[in-house]
Amino acid sequence: MNNENQKSTNVVWHQATVSRKRREEKNQHKSAVLWFTGLSGSGKSTLAHAVEEALYKLGLNTFVLDGDNVRHGLNKDLGFSDTDRKENIRRISEISKLMLEAGIITLTAFISPFKEERAMARSLMPHGDFIEIYCQCPLDTCETRDVKGLYKKARNGEIKDFTGISSPYEAPSNPELRVDTHKLSLEESVAKVIQLLQNRHIIPAAK
Repeated sequence: MNNENQKSTNVVWHQATVSRKRREEKNQHKSAVLWFTGLSGSGKSTLAHAVEEALYKLGLNTFVLDGDNVRHGLNKDLGFSDTDRKENIRRISEISKLMLEAGIITLTAFISPFKEERAMARSLMPHGDFIEIYCQCPLDTCETRDVKGLYKKARNGEIKDFTGISSPYEAPSNPELRVDTHKLSLEESVAKVIQLLQNRHIIPAAK
């Protein structure tokens, strides 16, 4: 366990008698973290929830950590500065790590714009358990999908540090899966994710 920046003292990691392996055996599938990343409007949340629906119908144990939902509670004290964005991803990474141990397929839907933070999240997970899914979509297409009008506000200077406009998005250079959400239907996108999970033997192959 990495104790860097550990402020609490006399803290010892407790090893549970019910292990991740035992939970996976009970669930009849492996756990994993599916990390959906992309610009606002690229379809991250839509795809993550659609994949969860498909997995749920297969009887698998899942949970989606959605960017907006998490900021309503756990991360409501964070803004959108680079520093707060990094802390946001750090907290989500630690939660994802715990849910991995719980034997759950966790789907995260966050812009997570910086390569360094996504690499940090990956480093917390055992090799092969972190699956980066890049929802690739051109900026102009994302703007046409912007029902909240956030891009317009960002271009008008009403929103600071908005990814893609006044703050950078660093696209993954080697994700486990790239989904061109502006070209594929939602059903086709879901199928690509499900196929990847089957190929990696995280979930049972289709019968």
